[in-house]
Amino acid sequence: MSNVKILLLAAGSSSRMGRPKQLLPWRNTTLIEHQINILLALNFPVTVVLGAYSNEIQEHIKMKPITIFTNRNWKDGMGSSISFGLVEMLKKTPTFDGVCVALVDQPLLTKSFLMKMIDSFNVTGKHIIVSSSKDNIQGPPVLFPSVYFNELIKLKGDFGAKQLIREQANKIKLVFGGDELIDIDTQEEYNKFFDKI
Repeated sequence: MSNVKILLLAAGSSSRMGRPKQLLPWRNTTLIEHQINILLALNFPVTVVLGAYSNEIQEHIKMKPITIFTNRNWKDGMGSSISFGLVEMLKKTPTFDGVCVALVDQPLLTKSFLMKMIDSFNVTGKHIIVSSSKDNIQGPPVLFPSVYFNELIKLKGDFGAKQLIREQANKIKLVFGGDELIDIDTQEEYNKFFDKI
């Protein structure tokens, strides 16, 4: 079994939602607590990067068996939070095999899908494991081998690791996630899926 760590990005201001999406009610808890619970079920270390509303959000998750970092430069975008989070993780544990980057606003993800990603990674440990939706949209969660850590640390702006994934197109493996990969950005999207849970 590979030594994998999980990086949950929860630093955004939820500008399209109009309120902190991290704290939206979801299955008798909050969106971020639900997501953390799913990730903890994998039995890999979980690190959460906060930014906007960090003090308020920490009150909800501080008792979880996770590591929490606050990115003071969260306004610089997702790339900044990936870079910041990975640097902090490497300070605590200088070597590990891979990092799975997950987002706080994909509440339909299941433990079984995430385990499929990790199982795929365990086969070679060399490929980037990328989620693929039913519309063939490729994106998070993404599991990066350690060979890409230096590239992740260089990330800036709000584009995350999309460019890196495009550049390494011949070194990725896709794992089909279907509707599990839907993310929630607006109140309308939240209302639509909240009615189904």
